[in-house]
Amino acid sequence: MDLELPARPAVDVAALEPYRGELTGYCYRMLGSVFEADDAVQETIVRAWKAADRFEGRSSLRSWLYRIATNVCLDHLAGRNRRARPMDLQQSATVDSVLSFRPAEAWVEPLPNAELDPAARAATSDSVRLAFIAALQLLPPRQRAALILCEVLDWRAAEAAELLGSTVASVNSALQRARATLADTGLDDAPTAPVDRSQQDLLDRYLRAFEAYDITALTALIHEDARQSMPPIEQWLEGRSRILEFWQGPGAECRGSRLLVTEGANGLPAFAQYRRNPEGGFRAWGLQVLHVVDGRIAEFSMFLDVERLFPRFGLTLELDDDGTPR
Repeated sequence: MDLELPARPAVDVAALEPYRGELTGYCYRMLGSVFEADDAVQETIVRAWKAADRFEGRSSLRSWLYRIATNVCLDHLAGRNRRARPMDLQQSATVDSVLSFRPAEAWVEPLPNAELDPAARAATSDSVRLAFIAALQLLPPRQRAALILCEVLDWRAAEAAELLGSTVASVNSALQRARATLADTGLDDAPTAPVDRSQQDLLDRYLRAFEAYDITALTALIHEDARQSMPPIEQWLEGRSRILEFWQGPGAECRGSRLLVTEGANGLPAFAQYRRNPEGGFRAWGLQVLHVVDGRIAEFSMFLDVERLFPRFGLTLELDDDGTPR
């Protein structure tokens, strides 16, 4: 008698869509760019759809998709320079330094809080902190994948090894090397704190002080050793006195700006900054992502690529004179 073999599992395209959000988080950590992550996830979905008839069900659909996504990311990273933050590339600058720029693809990009995947929402947002995303880019791509799978997504080493076509021993070795690299960055020195009542009060005070350009009030809100970066500008500043010197010197055009509260980025609070437009109203200038430590602002990450980033955060590029979005 002939045995009736079970039918090969069919993968409906609709079954792939629920994984898009967490795959975006995974690809964002791998690539350091929310826009490249979008492209990688779309390519993952397309590859999965084309190969649906070859999915044999020996692993879960989720594992299969992560394997495809990993291969897509490895392809994207082949022969490419890593993304970074300004402080990863050079020493801090002086206020009178001649400014230089790098293209958008040189920089780690912010991710809207609304797009955080379950791994980031579960307990801590540290796995999407800008500093952590930048540190991940220091790791070789396969080592990076192993760390994200095991340390962020909580996969077992055996599962990661199967996905990467490796061995448990190799994955454990990769994890050990990756942890040592990340430890050298000092990431644990300032973990992200939740936005509680005291931090919200600080943010409210900062908004009022910045819009009033009240340097005395701002001084009380910023750590003495705070840092400021403004991609795509290469130079960055270290120290409250130097930051405030910049704001009163080359950055004085920010006087009279309007700040809008956003949903936040990378698990951190963020403001949309609009400078006065000589033709009336206000024009988008930058996305300010703030890292608060021990009740004061420890870092300003100001992203100036507003044409791409503001729409991603649901923000308009112009405000009327009364601050109403156009």
